[in-house]
Amino acid sequence: CDLHTAVLDGSIDLGGAKPVPAGHPVDTFKKENQSLKREVIKIAGLFDNVTDLSEKQLPGFILQLRTIFNNLSDVDKHYKRKEYLLFPFLEKHLITGPPKVMWGKHDEIRDLLKSSFEALESPVSTVEEMKSLVQLVLVPAVEMLDGMIMKEEEILFPMAMDTLTEEEWYKVYQETPNFGYCLFDPEDEWQPSGTKVEKQEYVTADAIRLSSGAFNLAELEALFLHLPIDITFVDKIDKVRFFSHSPNRVFERNRSIIGRDVRMCHPPGSVHVVEQILSDFKSGKENKAVFWMSNFMGRFIYIEYSAVRGKEGEYLGVVEVTQDITQMRKLEGDQRLLSYEHK
Repeated sequence: CDLHTAVLDGSIDLGGAKPVPAGHPVDTFKKENQSLKREVIKIAGLFDNVTDLSEKQLPGFILQLRTIFNNLSDVDKHYKRKEYLLFPFLEKHLITGPPKVMWGKHDEIRDLLKSSFEALESPVSTVEEMKSLVQLVLVPAVEMLDGMIMKEEEILFPMAMDTLTEEEWYKVYQETPNFGYCLFDPEDEWQPSGTKVEKQEYVTADAIRLSSGAFNLAELEALFLHLPIDITFVDKIDKVRFFSHSPNRVFERNRSIIGRDVRMCHPPGSVHVVEQILSDFKSGKENKAVFWMSNFMGRFIYIEYSAVRGKEGEYLGVVEVTQDITQMRKLEGDQRLLSYEHK
């Protein structure tokens, strides 16, 4: 139809659209779209380069695609907030068509993203296979997601701004954190006119803000103390930077290892294994290495090393997670009723 053609052309006149205040739910949606758009632009650049790809570059290329598609999958939070927070209010105002159609498109995009990620996890041994994968699987997923951004910006959001009341928007605002955010951590608070809003809990000097929430220092220390796993982090230059200090640690750690080369923290006989893991993680050849010991001082110990990578897929270091799974291996059947373990 003409409307859809106009949307695809970007020719709808939005000059009369209501302004969106900072921190407003629509402002958050739009900021998330900006983050998604940046990922789309990055992956479009990769798609353009696939024709010039060599076999040697293939593993790194696939790793970059996996990273971006992992980021794009975060759009599920964005869509769920539309589906469960925004659409009900539009339907209350008898606007039922766009929500119904968009929800169906959301599910299509979810399926396409899932198929893309699964395809990227499967073995791809030649550049020709990669070209086919890009054209037949990855491009349709990205194009559909990008098209949804345009429909939101040019149709849904202006219509919603004209339709919902301030009270309804505030209800959306209050429920938004329960669903989480997509590639964006809002800092602005929104206070509708005539509505008293309580300040956020974590606006403090010692707040540690992460993409999915925040801690103060005391909470973060306590959290690591109570995790049923031991964590050690080694940075990109192979220096030990952090370890969790749980009371029942499998392998003893003390602060003297902080800043040391991780090779110096292992027996000489196992240094070659450490070297291999670091080399494979840094090159992008591997992302995980798993070991276990069936009788370490009478306990079954599971150890997992994972490459830590940034948003662009760059290597940031490696995290070692160790867990005593002796009791887990003895579990049978189900436990669905509340039962406390007393030691």
